[in-house]
Amino acid sequence: MSMSQMSEDAPGPELEDLDALIRRVDPDRWLSSRFIGNAETRADVIAVYAFDYELARAPKVASNALLGEMRLTWWREALEEIFGDRPVRQHPAAQALARAAARRGLKRESLETLIDARYRELDPAPMSEAEMLDWARDTGGVAAELAAQVLDPATEARMALAGGSAWALGKRLAETPELRPTFLKVIHAARSASRTLSVAAFPAVVHAALAGRPASNDFARRLRLTIAVARGKI
Repeated sequence: MSMSQMSEDAPGPELEDLDALIRRVDPDRWLSSRFIGNAETRADVIAVYAFDYELARAPKVASNALLGEMRLTWWREALEEIFGDRPVRQHPAAQALARAAARRGLKRESLETLIDARYRELDPAPMSEAEMLDWARDTGGVAAELAAQVLDPATEARMALAGGSAWALGKRLAETPELRPTFLKVIHAARSASRTLSVAAFPAVVHAALAGRPASNDFARRLRLTIAVARGKI
């Protein structure tokens, strides 16, 4: 039996549309996507974030490591369909990612990296600093790089890696405060790298302006992002 046939272990589709889903589960990146004017482009960025969210869920919702691996394999099979000219399974994130990949020329290798990075979360052992940096780069960093590619194919998309990495590390600070010195180094690098991104690609990293700096309310978060976009600095 293939992994795709094991429906009891496959992630079920959300009843809400993907934009509403990301607004609920990933508010930082949803807010950053509001600075994307073109609706189709914004939908393709949301597809990347939805894929990343589904991968992030795998270690959290599985009751053991084997089930987590099965969920990640389910998504690897989805990529085989997307890039193998085969019918894509009826899951909202998979369908949206297939459209984005076709329209934007997304690389399978980058999407595979997002999957591979989540296997480390199935290991209960604490990550070393080097492992944490690799994890941040290969999750939030690669997602930001893909978003930058969608937003502006002409920009140097790799310059978004540091911003996405800083955002991912910032999300871990509450539970791992000893990460702060590492985070500060990465956010400093991200501020420098993000200046080389085009104006069109900047929303791929602007959510890093929220990393490690809790805002008191939604208005404050929106204001911080608006200022970052106006200045072109995270």
